[in-house]
Formats: sequence, structure tokens, C-alpha cells
Amino acid sequence: MVWIPGGSFTMGSDHHYPEEAPAHPVSVDGFWIDRHPVTNAEFRAFVDATGYRTLAEHPTDPALYPDADQAMLEPASAVFTPPRHPVDLSDAYQWWRYVPGADWRHPRGPDTSIEDRLDHPVTQVAWADALAYAEWAGKRIATEAEWEYAARGGLPHSEFAWGDELNPGGEYMANTWQGEFPHENLRLDGYADTSPVGAFPANGYGLIDMIGNVWEWTADWYADHRVLAPGKPSCCGAPRPRANPVGGEEAASVDAGSSGTPIPRKVMKGGSHLCAPNYCRRYRPAARLPQPVDTSTSHLGFRCVLRADART
Repeated sequence: MVWIPGGSFTMGSDHHYPEEAPAHPVSVDGFWIDRHPVTNAEFRAFVDATGYRTLAEHPTDPALYPDADQAMLEPASAVFTPPRHPVDLSDAYQWWRYVPGADWRHPRGPDTSIEDRLDHPVTQVAWADALAYAEWAGKRIATEAEWEYAARGGLPHSEFAWGDELNPGGEYMANTWQGEFPHENLRLDGYADTSPVGAFPANGYGLIDMIGNVWEWTADWYADHRVLAPGKPSCCGAPRPRANPVGGEEAASVDAGSSGTPIPRKVMKGGSHLCAPNYCRRYRPAARLPQPVDTSTSHLGFRCVLRADART
């Protein structure tokens, strides 16, 4: 793990997606954080030690989803499946499929394996799975503020975790998408899917894959930054930084536009190998998206942290 000294920074951004705004001052205490996302090998050690079975390995309780197609209730998970031609970018179902037999051991379906990618980030883990691993390891999942502060790598005002250019000097700094998403993957960074941890440069704190490769769970219930940002100015006129913020409320995190069973959502951070200039420019520390806690995918993983007074 890597020690991140506490400090203040401006969280979010006013220059990109609406969910990142408004940018607002935040402070966090120091903490330890995993140098890289939890790998398949590390997650397998947890499963071997505990016998744990992930959410994707269990059939879904039909009582929770009374209107669902019964075929969708068998053990399965979401897998990125690229179309062969341009599609409507407003419809994610054009490239996501719910694949029976997809789980952390078989990230793209029952005929796939992790045996040749033990040093890749584990995927197909729902929120409960990440939490179970963290508790077994004697750690926890980072808050959104801790995660973003660490991802910035000591560059609090830079666009990216490494500076203000996406590819400085033509160098690819993270595993993201090159080409027209979702049908054209040029693989200019060398990878079409996840990559081994350490394949790209670390940030200023020595952290690997904080940007790209896989999205990462955070502990915060999703809330609009307009709700979370401080509103009262200090005596000098500037807003007071929120100290160690912990996000929203579980009940309020549910998508107001959803129908059927209300599913709470956590914040995920960092972007993934599927983030592309023409679709999802979320390969930045400020970027954030809500993720339902019952959902696991082939591009979402996690890493853990320890409180300031703990020891590695």
C-alpha cells in the first residue's frame, strides 16, 4: 500500500459532464491505499480462503425482480460485446449483454478464463463482493473524496492524473479506448480489454491504474455534487472545505427515473478501457458515475484503503 498524506483540493469539475459540477473544496485526512486495483490472483486467494461466492455466481431472487424474464435470473453478469458497425450511443444495450455464466473467474462468459490474466484487475464484482474482500483483508473501500484526491497524484489542478495532456509526447498514460466507440478499437495503447496492473505509468503518488483499465467502486452513495458541495462561505468569503465527506444517503441514491425495484447506487471512479473521446471522456480524476449495487460488469473493479492510524 501507499501512504497518501492528508490535504485539501478542489473536488469535481465545472468543465465536463454535469454530474461533476460544481467543483468544490474538500479536505481529507491521510490514509493508506492499495498501489493497484485488486487483481484476479488476489481475489482468488480471498475466495480460496473463505469459499466466498460472488453475486454473479448466485441465481437472482425472483421476489426482488417480479417483472423480470425468468431467463435473466440465472447466474450471469454484464459483458461488453462490441457491435460491428456504428450504433446509437444513447443506448448502452447496443454493446452490453447479460451473459449467463459470466463471473469473476469467467469475465467474458463461461468459455473465458483468468488463468492467463492473474495480474489483471478482478472484474465482475458487485458492491457486496468488493466489501466482502475488503473486510476479509482488514481494509475498507475509499470514499469518493479519498479516491479522487489519491488519483490526482499531487496535481490538484491538472485535467488528468499526469498533467493537462491526454497523451503527452504521444505516450499513452492509461488503458483507454482509441478509435470510434463502440465498434472500432484501434488498440494503439496495446490493449483491447483489461491490462496487467503496472502496464502504464504510476501517478505522482506511485499509484497504478487510478485512471483507465477498470472503473473502481467507492464507498459513497451517489448524490449530485450540487447537494454535496458546501454552500456557506467562511469569514473570508470562500466556501469552507468539507472535511472527509462521505457522500449521499442510500435512499436518495436510487435513480429517480427507474422503474421496478429501486436499487441504490454507489459512486464509481476512474474510467476504464472503454472510455473514448467520442463517447465517455471520463479518464480523469474528477469523473464519476453512479453504479447500482446489484450490478457487476466486465470493466469494473476496486481497490482498498486503510485509515490513517493503521499499518500495512
